[in-house]
Amino acid sequence: MIDLDQLGTRVRDEFQVRHAAREKGLALHRDVIRNSANAIRAAHRGEADTAGTLIADAQRLLQEIEVVLGPHPEIYYAGFIHDCQKEFAEANLTVALLSDRPLPDPDALGVHLPAYLNGLAEALGEVRRHLLDLVRQGALDRCEPLLQRMDDIYMLLVTIDYPDAITAGLRRSTDVARGILEKTRGDLTVAIRQRDLERALRSLEDKLSS
Repeated sequence: MIDLDQLGTRVRDEFQVRHAAREKGLALHRDVIRNSANAIRAAHRGEADTAGTLIADAQRLLQEIEVVLGPHPEIYYAGFIHDCQKEFAEANLTVALLSDRPLPDPDALGVHLPAYLNGLAEALGEVRRHLLDLVRQGALDRCEPLLQRMDDIYMLLVTIDYPDAITAGLRRSTDVARGILEKTRGDLTVAIRQRDLERALRSLEDKLSS
C-alpha cells in the first residue's frame, strides 16, 4: 500500500527538479532568441564580426539547453525549444544568404529539421529586406542572384508536403514565403524596368544633343 506522505515527498522532489530545469531552459531559450535577432540586425548593418559573435553565443546556449533539458523529454518537446532552434537557424541562414555563402547544414547547427526548414522559410523575409535596400542603393545587379536564391529555397520548401505534426507548421511558413517571393519579384521587376527606361531616355537625350 502506498504511503501518501512518502508519495507526496517523492512527487514534490521530482517535480521541483523538473520545474527548475524548465525555468532554466526557458531563460536560455529567451537568450538564444535575443542573440539570434541581434545577429540578424548586425548582418543587415554589415557588422559581420558582431553577427558571428552573437551566433556563437547562441550556439553555446543551445548546447546548454541540451544538457539541461535532455533528461526531461516531456519539457524538451513542449514546443519552446523548436522556437529558439528556428530563430537560431534563421540567423545563420540569413547571414549566409546576405554574405553570398553556402547555406549551413542543419546537423552542423545542431537543430532539428522542422526548425531548420521553418527558419529557412523565415529567412526569405530578411533577404527581401536586404534586397530592397540594394534597390534603393541602385545596386540592381546584385539583386537578381539574391532573387534566384530565394526562388531556389521556395522550390525546395514547396516539395516538403507533410502534415504539420511532422513539419511544425511548415506549410504556413511556405505560403508566407511564396507571398514574400512574389512581392520581391514584382518590386525588382519594376525597379529594373525603371532603370532601363532611364538609361534609354539618357541615351536618347545624348543622341539629340550631339
